[in-house]
Amino acid sequence: MRTSMPSDRPPTSAAFEILRIFLRLGCTAFGGPVAHLGYFRTEFVERRKWLTEQAYADLVALSQFLPGPASSQTGFGIGLIRGGLAGGIAAWIGFTLPSAALLVAFAYGAGGIAATGPGAGMLHGLKLVAVAIVAQAVLGMARSLCPDRPRATIATATLVTMLLAPGSLFQIGTIIAGGVAGWFLCRGPDALPADTLLLPLSRRAGMGCMAVFLGLLAFAFIPMLPGPVALFDAFYRSGALVFGGGHVVLPLLRDAVVTPGWVSDNAFLAGYGAAQAVPGPLFTFAAYLGTIAGLPPGGLAGAAIATGAIFLPGILCLLGALPFWHDLRGRPGAQAAMRGTNAAVVGLLGAALYNPVWTSAVHGAADCAVVVTAFVLLLVWRAPPLLVVLLSALTGAVMPPPA
Repeated sequence: MRTSMPSDRPPTSAAFEILRIFLRLGCTAFGGPVAHLGYFRTEFVERRKWLTEQAYADLVALSQFLPGPASSQTGFGIGLIRGGLAGGIAAWIGFTLPSAALLVAFAYGAGGIAATGPGAGMLHGLKLVAVAIVAQAVLGMARSLCPDRPRATIATATLVTMLLAPGSLFQIGTIIAGGVAGWFLCRGPDALPADTLLLPLSRRAGMGCMAVFLGLLAFAFIPMLPGPVALFDAFYRSGALVFGGGHVVLPLLRDAVVTPGWVSDNAFLAGYGAAQAVPGPLFTFAAYLGTIAGLPPGGLAGAAIATGAIFLPGILCLLGALPFWHDLRGRPGAQAAMRGTNAAVVGLLGAALYNPVWTSAVHGAADCAVVVTAFVLLLVWRAPPLLVVLLSALTGAVMPPPA
């Protein structure tokens, strides 16, 4: 089966290339899932042109709709499209490993750097550059995916809805509403590209992945004696029931590890604070919890089990849905719905640009100045994102602490 991998790139080296790129992103992608989507768009749509804007928006929309961490699923999907299953695994490892390693180190007591003045300032600078990254992504996607009045209206309605009524249920509802509105308002002769998301994955394989997802989920609700299987079940169950991003998983994780007494409430909250300060997906909070959990195996083995278990449901769902997603989106009615859905995704990102990205990072005129400077460097000067990230971190280290 054909894929969207360019024919001039040798597929045998794709997984190593993907691992290298995502490892760098995993070390520098601060700011939460919305910022991660901005980093991905800059890297893979604008810079490397691995995906078209339309294909990227389709992948983001599907990941937002499925359970699991949307940014990690999007990254896995990019790796899958580029390098097959090995590419998807390489993308996940590269993006997940840095933050998981940092949180394991924190569990072993190496969390004092963020408590220092310069360290806290650098983390604040990284939050500020995330604002600029997300703003650039929203602007670029709006230009491409909302070129007419109907789609601009859908995006605006989604943005207003999410600002007034935030939450994962409303997020899923606005995506569905965008698709319904697109079905009626966005029909047109401009068909979506037919081969954008062709994947090396058959329908039978997709159905098998979905069956494994459902089987493991049913198994995860069976009571188990404390041990590795119980640890896997707790984190798999938490990852499988999350819609709307990393923060939504916190009450599920607390119920899974604090209620049975595996982790104290104070230790849980301390780890959650540390998870806010590291790059990469918030789901790697599981690595910290698996390390300190008061049941076997604990340590590095516990971290590996917990981390793998919490990400596995989202990956299985994505693998199960993608083979059918492409066929569905090739139909004229589905294409119209996808135009509306993609516009709704722009609205979602626009709302998230304000809350939580802007509200959690910008606390005064100096912060705003850093964000504007980073935005101009990215948009006008086309500076490499890594350079802008480093400059913002250094700026944050020498700035007065926010009031």
